[in-house]
Amino acid sequence: MRLAARRRRPSAEISLTPLIDVVFILLVFFMLASSFLDWRAIGLQTATLGGAGAVSEGSVLVKLRSDGGFLVSGESMDHAAFSERLASLAGRGKKPKIVLEAERGVPLQALVDTVDLAAAQGLTDVTLAGRRER
Repeated sequence: MRLAARRRRPSAEISLTPLIDVVFILLVFFMLASSFLDWRAIGLQTATLGGAGAVSEGSVLVKLRSDGGFLVSGESMDHAAFSERLASLAGRGKKPKIVLEAERGVPLQALVDTVDLAAAQGLTDVTLAGRRER
């Protein structure tokens, strides 16, 4: 007696290849769409025309020279002496305002480094002064 041969049903297999493709495409999309840079903002106040009296009272004028030196309240100094001056200014009871002015040809990074140096000493009230070109 022959038994009827059992027919095997084809097993339902789920292929993971399309799922892996979709996940890979999403991964590439989000890697390209996102930014991995650390954008930090520097808080600066800009001096307004006609408002120089309020800004200059009790403040220290720092001019950045194109040769890399500093002119602090009329006194010329290098980077080390400028760091010491900032430390002595930060040691005061009331911390003064710092007004930064850059000569023509001074790179922007030098200005940012000066703001960072002042912030490291605890002098966070920094104003960027500019001149109107004629």
